[in-house]
Amino acid sequence: MYMKKAILTFVVGICSLLTGAWAQNFQQQSDLQWVAVPSHQDWCYEVGDKAEIDVMVLVHGQPMPGVEISYAEGGDCLEPDMEGKVTTGKDGHAVIKVKSPKRPGFRDTQMSCQLEGKTYRNHLKVGFDPQEISPYTQMPEDFEQYWQQVLEEQKLVPMQVEVSDAPEYSNAKVICQKVKIRTYRKEGDYYMYGYLTKPRKEGKYPVLVSPPGAGVKYMDPMKTIFYAEKGGIIRLDLEIHGIDPALPADIYRDITRAFGDHHANGYLANGIQSPDTYYMRKVYAGIVRAVDYLVTLPEWDGRNILVQGNSQGAALSLVLAGLDKRITAIAVAHPALSDMAAYAEKGRTGGYPHFGNRYKGVTLTKEVQRTLAYYDVVNFARLIKCPVYMTWGYNDNTCPPTTSWAVWNTLSCPKEQYLTPINEHWISTETRYRQMEFLLKQTKK
Repeated sequence: MYMKKAILTFVVGICSLLTGAWAQNFQQQSDLQWVAVPSHQDWCYEVGDKAEIDVMVLVHGQPMPGVEISYAEGGDCLEPDMEGKVTTGKDGHAVIKVKSPKRPGFRDTQMSCQLEGKTYRNHLKVGFDPQEISPYTQMPEDFEQYWQQVLEEQKLVPMQVEVSDAPEYSNAKVICQKVKIRTYRKEGDYYMYGYLTKPRKEGKYPVLVSPPGAGVKYMDPMKTIFYAEKGGIIRLDLEIHGIDPALPADIYRDITRAFGDHHANGYLANGIQSPDTYYMRKVYAGIVRAVDYLVTLPEWDGRNILVQGNSQGAALSLVLAGLDKRITAIAVAHPALSDMAAYAEKGRTGGYPHFGNRYKGVTLTKEVQRTLAYYDVVNFARLIKCPVYMTWGYNDNTCPPTTSWAVWNTLSCPKEQYLTPINEHWISTETRYRQMEFLLKQTKK
């Protein structure tokens, strides 16, 4: 329906008619399962089109006639603006008609039914001219100068790195080390930690930095060890808060409850009244310092500097590619921190962490919107020149497809998309390997 590459990248979405949709809608060990399939294979329509969703309710694997389904429709991550009911026919099918929005965007149909007194829920989003979605966020006139000054200030901080072996994450093919890197913040010294995985075999390799997802999370480099083990890539998985990643997982859970949740004291709201005091200032500067460290490694091939991340990690990857022209290629999934202030306009969908919507304690005042403009991914996307691989799903309520499309449509660099409409806020193992394969194809020998 759209450009050829977009159609080709809908392989997973098209296959979901028989497989993926079943896997996504099905809940393990549940008597009732949903199957919901849009009338367009790519889940996308033109504004003004009539969109339909074919719905089946399976009980013990059998289509059930006569099931009443209540539904509510609304904009992407917005309150519903219409409701209705349909009943499955003799063949077990029912059709829900989706109202087209007046401008490009997504509509979310939330479904529910009851079985033996228990309520079962499902939802599905379809897009309308998503390739025409443009961001609400505009770039400040001094945006590039602002960040150039921040990075110049960071250069005054000496490079100090502490490296220790992490044998618990090493194997016959890979060496893992814990690193502690001194970086910059205006108030004083600041550190980032990370796990560095390197092929044991002597040689020269591409380097890759991978920022983390949102929260204050326990790190497990074994999840991404295949980059070094199979891809021959030196990979640095970052911990951005200056907390030792060797701490036990339960300690990390306590910290994230105190500092990482969606409340006024959470790190994503900390200092948000000014660009100069915002918590993420030192994070954005710090990920550039991580690259400064990687290029000092004697095993670096001297040419390729890659970036990969998902969710908040995708956001920070795009930020890094916009800030640092040394980056040669990036691969990301469903970027957070994108078009964050868009909820300030009625009927608009904003990106994670959903300030002005789900994030309590933060109001989108003029001051807050000004701060966010200096930190929003769409403004960094405008500066990226290197190749970008980006994947996202449509049923995502954490990083909504509206804001992923806003980022994609803003990118003017060489880019490749892989759309998996059925996905919520996750990607498959196969897609993780596709990210690595894209990066390897971009490497210069």
